Amino acid sequence: MPITPTYPGVYIDELPSAVRTIVGVPTSVAAFVGTAPRGAVDEPVHITSWEDFTAEFGGLDSGTALAYAVFQFYANGGSEAEIVRVVAKNHSTTLDDAETADTTPARNYAAAAVIALTGGVTLHAASPGSWPNDRNLRVRVDYDTAPDPAGKLYNLTVRDMKSGITEQYLNVSTDTTSARALKHVLASSSLLSSTVVEGDGSRPAAHDTVTDGSDPFPDDPQGKNLYSVVTTPGADGDAPNNLDYLGDEETKTGLYALLKADIFTMLCLPGAPGLIGGADNILGNAMKFCVDRRAMLIVDPDPNWKKPADVTRAVRSTSPAFVLNDPNAKNAALYFPRVVLPDPNKDNSPQEFPPCGALAGIWARTDVQRGVWKAPAGTEAGLSGVTALTVPLTDKQNGVLNPLGVNCLRGLPVVGNVVWGARTQRGADALADQWKYLPVRRLALYLEESLYRGTQWVVFEPNDEPLWSSIRLNVGAFLNTLFRQGAFQGRTPKEAYLVKCDATNNPQNDIDRGIVNILVGFAPLKPAEFVLIHIQQLAGQIQV
Repeated sequence: MPITPTYPGVYIDELPSAVRTIVGVPTSVAAFVGTAPRGAVDEPVHITSWEDFTAEFGGLDSGTALAYAVFQFYANGGSEAEIVRVVAKNHSTTLDDAETADTTPARNYAAAAVIALTGGVTLHAASPGSWPNDRNLRVRVDYDTAPDPAGKLYNLTVRDMKSGITEQYLNVSTDTTSARALKHVLASSSLLSSTVVEGDGSRPAAHDTVTDGSDPFPDDPQGKNLYSVVTTPGADGDAPNNLDYLGDEETKTGLYALLKADIFTMLCLPGAPGLIGGADNILGNAMKFCVDRRAMLIVDPDPNWKKPADVTRAVRSTSPAFVLNDPNAKNAALYFPRVVLPDPNKDNSPQEFPPCGALAGIWARTDVQRGVWKAPAGTEAGLSGVTALTVPLTDKQNGVLNPLGVNCLRGLPVVGNVVWGARTQRGADALADQWKYLPVRRLALYLEESLYRGTQWVVFEPNDEPLWSSIRLNVGAFLNTLFRQGAFQGRTPKEAYLVKCDATNNPQNDIDRGIVNILVGFAPLKPAEFVLIHIQQLAGQIQV
């Protein structure tokens, strides 16, 4: 701020810098939407490891494709992920007539288990599902509290026998206005919900005292009152349908629960019913959602695709649920076939799975090792843990699918099972789309999101040359950093990118309307799909 000199001497003033560094956004955050035996419903849970997933959602479960997809994600180099669990829910639908209502089969919805203690205290499991049943979730009450003349305090210990997680809450108060009231102390619990019935104001009865050093939660209590178990069993409900996966944008459920997440760049829907050709067009909605969030959808192949002809027939169809000329298909990539892995839950026998988790891991791994501008394909894009592919493809079959924008998974000599395609769902040769190649589209999304977040400071600044020059400086510095990393085509910065923000693209009419225009262009690197080697025999030299 201006200095007002009052005495002879030297005054120091710190001037603001015109440099506002633009930082590139993460490119390897995967989002998974699917079913799990436990965990928060319709809430994005951020994890950074397979151990995090196991703690939150219960690990590998034969009844869900989600767990296997996340496991493959981390096995192939993944790092950060957002997990959204979906369950069967009651959706308000309009039926045509009473006859339709009578013939519509009733659905079984997921429900949380209940543990009823004495004194009317009722506890609910933290998430719906059958995981607390069969004496798995156990609760113990004791009175070994701080001095309590009024008899209002008790201790509550909870254990999940399957995971081994134990939570202890000391000096819980029956006074509902106290900071130690049950609903407050359970706010941080991963096993019990903070939604409780406090009861009649009396303490729940204490369980029998155990011998010092012994486990208060033995597998066989031998008829002793050592702990309480579920009184109303939890239920997994029916398998979620397309409406459960899609959810509702207004209430942020299902797929739209990811609106609560800060950022994700890859979306996987492992196990989604009817992803391709489904009646509710989950594929079209997911692609549009990815366009809105500047992310890419990894499309799993239909389980019914048993040969390349099945894929060709599907991608050439005019079904609204799967058409290549959908403009939102630029933010999707389709792969074929499915992968085969040993299943630890079935004595490591080979089972087939959707490949989206492994592919998301390879995308993330490639981003870290080479950059988002490198195609996540080739001999470096090996499928870790994959023992086979459901449909071994030949070069000729690959040559039919690749021009249709289908990315093939191949088993090659020496290198093993690899990703052998890098096109978007708009990558069919017949479309001649500018977003044909996956790395080009992902680089554009990376630039868009980075510049969107990195130029927020521009809003409400005076719209004139000083602002424009500052924009050119900061955006140019960001692009020049990427150029030096090898993100663009061209030998010089002038050939690789451009930034324009001056009077020529900011006329007075736009200034009067509060608009500042920034033009950013870049020369993308496109993958070398076809390597042509021309060999010619040289005729022996003839001496004359």
